[in-house]
Amino acid sequence: MTIWNLGSINADMVYALPHLPEAGETLAASGLQRFLGGKGANMSVASARAGSRVSHIGAVGSDGLWARDRLTEYGVDTRHIAEVDVPTGHAIIAVDAQGENLIILYQGANHAISNDQLGQALSSAVSGDLLVMQNETNAQIEAAKLGCEMGLTVCYAAAPFQADAVQAVLPYLDFLILNEVEAEQLQDATGLAPSDLPVEHVIVTFGSKGARYYQQDHRPQAFQAHKVNAVDTTGAGDTFTGYVLAGMDRGMPMAQAIAQANRAAALMVTRHGTADVIPDLKEVREAQFD
Repeated sequence: MTIWNLGSINADMVYALPHLPEAGETLAASGLQRFLGGKGANMSVASARAGSRVSHIGAVGSDGLWARDRLTEYGVDTRHIAEVDVPTGHAIIAVDAQGENLIILYQGANHAISNDQLGQALSSAVSGDLLVMQNETNAQIEAAKLGCEMGLTVCYAAAPFQADAVQAVLPYLDFLILNEVEAEQLQDATGLAPSDLPVEHVIVTFGSKGARYYQQDHRPQAFQAHKVNAVDTTGAGDTFTGYVLAGMDRGMPMAQAIAQANRAAALMVTRHGTADVIPDLKEVREAQFD
């Protein structure tokens, strides 16, 4: 089957600074690195590297064609990534000598996805395909409704978290993934614990403490995280989600999909970077953990 990802595409611009700037201060950076990022791009790469066929629905400006090409290189179908007259979404990330950071996000082309583009892309989807969204693009509600009408398995990664955004798509979801803090915020907004949400499959992640899986009319299942020496947790959650989606796509029992995703996320946090360093399935299967 196919995973259809209505997802963000960002250029992550990482500047090395002696310290984080104060108001009015000008600093010279000692280094600059550019990475492919955005939660959507990360998840597409993770799912493709986990062995699934992934079609990304998104947008970049003329300054972001390199990002589209990079996704193609990683095995993602990029035919439904439009070039628009808006700069590519990006993050300006300042990192000081102690590893502290500040981040400026620009949505850019990620909020220039048209309904026509969405409909044209999903016209090729078939019942049983997966559709995933995150809260970094426009057209989430339209996509969720359309996916539900078409018989797709509609999935939502609730980040960056906004309770209103989750509640707007909640009636159409088959699968919801969120972290511990987001689960608490959603419960505050709805009065519903993860086990009571009207969604067939819910996963709550707890970072180094693992994850918990809730399926309607079943007892929750807990999964322990692997112990590793983490150097960078950026993109680990997206890697976990992408691998879970790939497991679902390939017909794995959810417990097996989560176990494999745990391995991928554990391997990911031992690396610096985002989409460019997401492990492939062979690496995940061969990884040794204590």
